[in-house]
Amino acid sequence: MTHSHTDRGHPTRSVYARRPDSVQNPLPTATAVDTAKILAEVELPTISKGPIIRRPRMVAAVENLGLEARAVARLQTAAEKYGRGPLMLGLPGRKMSMVLDPEHVHRILEESPEPFATAETLKRHALKHFEPQVALISHGAERARRRETNEKLLDHNQPIHRMAEQFMPAVREEAQVLLKQIDDAGGTLDYSNYFKAWFRVVNRVVLGDSYRDDTELLELMETQRARGNWAFLRPVDTEARDEIHSRIDQAVAKAEPGSIAAFMSQMEASGDFETSRDEDVQQIPQWLFAFDPAGMASYRGLALLASHPDRLEAARHQIEEEAQADVPLLPLLRATVLESLRLWATTPMILRETTQEVEFEHGVMPQGTTVLIFAPFFHRDEKNLDFAHQFSPEVWDHERTREEWPLVPFSAGPGLCPGRHLVLLLTSNFMAQIVGQRNIDLLSHELEPGRLPALLNNFSLKFHLSAR
Repeated sequence: MTHSHTDRGHPTRSVYARRPDSVQNPLPTATAVDTAKILAEVELPTISKGPIIRRPRMVAAVENLGLEARAVARLQTAAEKYGRGPLMLGLPGRKMSMVLDPEHVHRILEESPEPFATAETLKRHALKHFEPQVALISHGAERARRRETNEKLLDHNQPIHRMAEQFMPAVREEAQVLLKQIDDAGGTLDYSNYFKAWFRVVNRVVLGDSYRDDTELLELMETQRARGNWAFLRPVDTEARDEIHSRIDQAVAKAEPGSIAAFMSQMEASGDFETSRDEDVQQIPQWLFAFDPAGMASYRGLALLASHPDRLEAARHQIEEEAQADVPLLPLLRATVLESLRLWATTPMILRETTQEVEFEHGVMPQGTTVLIFAPFFHRDEKNLDFAHQFSPEVWDHERTREEWPLVPFSAGPGLCPGRHLVLLLTSNFMAQIVGQRNIDLLSHELEPGRLPALLNNFSLKFHLSAR
């Protein structure tokens, strides 16, 4: 240890021996002009589309103006100018940083929730409108027990959920209803019809068959999610929030066979949870929320298959091979959903917040910094990925490792979405019912296989389905 001496001869620690902090060794900071460009070209389009529930008109505007591609290009420029970062943004009164290096993506997600908390401030303000006790915005012991509840209920490490056989009738029956509706309407499939059918599946799987047509809960959720788009700028409608929780609590108490609500009720009765009943109920709104972008991803996945006939035929071959299975695995359709999420991220901005100062190669990040990981920057960076703008389901043939470029459709590390396998199970089997029984042609867009667009507006996508 290096020492200096005061005039009285007592040793004191030299300032040079202290570990540098964020003031003495700051991370690179963007200029005011570059900060404004990043906010305008990356943050603003992401927020305008709707971080909690999509605004269809704004999604159309971002698609038509090519703003998603501009956002990726802006961060490519920032990385070239400022290096590995992370790059602090020059915002007065607010600490915010943009991640520019793939190694840092791995590190930040692996080191969540400490020192990179999932309970980031803006996220907490957004989600408190309908799920203030959800694991995603909890920290410490509360997060640990709520996360464990989610993992148990969603079978987070199992590609085939333990209740999958009980889920399959809902998937097959609702797909058949949808196909009949399409046939009666002259063969046209639009997102509105697809979304309604998809959420009939979701309601039956999560809450029970009698909730199939419960549009009131869906509308309540959508209203509260719309308020969540404004985070702390809108007051919480506690009455509506309580109504959501009350309806879900009733479903858990009803415990309809074959539903996750029944599974939750059974596990509560057996004492498998450390969480309270109120905490358990507040995990379910997050699942209903997450199944919305899952529907978007699978619908866009149909567009990928329709524009890649060879992949479509390969998927049909797998469907036929697994036709007798109680629960088909359908790896190519699962990979198609993953590719849809990579190409057109439904969670474009992954948020973390530092719980302490964190040292990086080029400086120290202050405590209380909002950390921004813009997934499209890493998913669509043609300078580092030769498949950046192509449909490449083969990249998902194996579990991706830390050494590989970060592709994070469901996040990663301890904050990895615990429902990812359930989402892939339900979406792949729902898609199989459609492409396995009908020819499918894309009506509304022309997708160039070698150069897929930076954003695909699911709300305007239309298909023509015909008998095979």
